[in-house]
Amino acid sequence: MGFTIGAIGGLSGIREIRELRPGARRRERAQVCTTVAEYTSLWGWDVVPGARAARSGDRVTCSCGAAACPAPGDHPLDATVEVPAGATLDEATRAWSQVPGAATLLPTGRAFDVLEVGLTAGRCALVRLERMGVPLGPVAVTPHGMAWFLVAPGAAAELPDLLYRMGWDDADLDLRGRGEGEHITAPPSDLAAHGPVGWLRPPTLETAGRPPQARLLLGTLAYVCHRSASVRPRTGGDGPTAR
Repeated sequence: MGFTIGAIGGLSGIREIRELRPGARRRERAQVCTTVAEYTSLWGWDVVPGARAARSGDRVTCSCGAAACPAPGDHPLDATVEVPAGATLDEATRAWSQVPGAATLLPTGRAFDVLEVGLTAGRCALVRLERMGVPLGPVAVTPHGMAWFLVAPGAAAELPDLLYRMGWDDADLDLRGRGEGEHITAPPSDLAAHGPVGWLRPPTLETAGRPPQARLLLGTLAYVCHRSASVRPRTGGDGPTAR
C-alpha cells in the first residue's frame, strides 16, 4: 500500500523523532508498530496515520504542511490511507515505516462510535455504570479533559433521537457523538501537542469486538453531564454554586 506524507521534514515535532539516536529511533518505531498491530490484529480496528502537531511558544505547526491548518495534529494525513483491521505486525511495520512520526488514529463509525463527555463527568459516570453492572466498552481519556466512551456503531447518528426519547433533548449537556467520517487519536499518541491520550478502561477481546449499545450508557452519561453543567464557578465568591 502506498503511503505519502506532506512536507513534514522541517517541522520540529518530526525533527525531534529523527534526532533520536539510532537505537532509540528503532525502539520508538518498534513500539509504534506493535501498537498499530495490536489495534488491527488483536482488537480488529482499522488504523489511519495522523498528523502531528508541534508547539513553539504560542505557535502550533502541523506535519501536514499546511500553513493555516484548521486542526493541527488532529486529522488524518490522508483519509484514503489506512492499515486495515486484521493487518499483522509485519504488515503494520511495512506500512508505518513509510509514515515516520505519524500519530495513530482510529476511524469512528466502523467498529465503534464514540460518546464524548467532559472528563469529570466521564469519571463519575464510569463509576456509576460499573456499580450498576452495565456492560461497558473501552473508555479513553484525552489530555484536554475529555472522556471517550466507545459504543456500538451508529450511536452518533441516533444520538439526537435517543436523547429526545430519554427526555434530555433540551438539557445543557457537554455530550456529543463521533461517528462515520470522524476519528479519535488512539493511545498513546499525542493529541494536537497537548499530550498523550490514555485509557481509563482498556480494550479487551470481548469489549473491542462487541462495544455496548449507546442507550445502555446514555441515561447515566446524560444525568451526570447535566449535574456537572448545573454547577458553575461563582464570580467573586468562595466556590461553585448551583444554577
